[in-house]
Amino acid sequence: MSRVRRSRAGVTVQRVLGLPRDVVACLFDLDGVLTETATLHAAAWKATFDAFLRRRAEEHGTPFVPFDEVADYDAYVDGRPRREGVEAFLEARGVHLPDGAPADPPGRPTVQGLARAKNDRVLRMIEQRGVTPFPGSVRYVEAVRDAGLRRAVVSSSANCKAVLRAARIDALFDAVVDGALAAELQLAGKPAPDTYLAAARLLGAEPAHAAIFEDARAGVRAGRAGGFGFVVGVDRSHQAAALRSEGADVVVEDLGQLLATP
Repeated sequence: MSRVRRSRAGVTVQRVLGLPRDVVACLFDLDGVLTETATLHAAAWKATFDAFLRRRAEEHGTPFVPFDEVADYDAYVDGRPRREGVEAFLEARGVHLPDGAPADPPGRPTVQGLARAKNDRVLRMIEQRGVTPFPGSVRYVEAVRDAGLRRAVVSSSANCKAVLRAARIDALFDAVVDGALAAELQLAGKPAPDTYLAAARLLGAEPAHAAIFEDARAGVRAGRAGGFGFVVGVDRSHQAAALRSEGADVVVEDLGQLLATP
């Protein structure tokens, strides 16, 4: 009997994919889960915030405390829409800026200006360095497809579709909920579950029968808040304990670890 036929009885889902047998849809975060772009985003955030923080320290005669690419990235910006990431980090530093306008030039001392500066930087990095998907993630998504499960990407990035195309994995997915669609539908970003719930609706799946794959604590919280049936934490930055504490059902270092060995 083929894997696809067995999967419809729940066997492939449980034994081959490492998921509960009643899962019918898989919802994947992008950066850090499917592609190695999380490091680019962290670097772009650091360059953006450090330029702002250094200038502010000079103006106010205070010590310059740089953005931490691991601790600050994980705590304040990973998985969040850009504007919300800017606000969360600045609030943690006790800094309050006007929101500004979407047309603010990069670097203007507004929330919108910093968000745009970060986006411009990461786009340049993607163009210069390209996008590499994680091989284990590609194998896993292909196995999910072969098992007959529906698949979506859920990302706060407005550049999600461009990244999927650059990584040459866009054809593996049935739906994409990205930052652009979230803005159009006025969906709250992670840790709110709204974007994941929208993806489940697009796939015609109940949350209880969908699995989420996330490397960000905010994304894991979104999975738990949305009542999703299974949440997989992907530990790319030595935060397995934090992902478990947020509610991940299982934590792996690579999605390929979920695949049953022949």
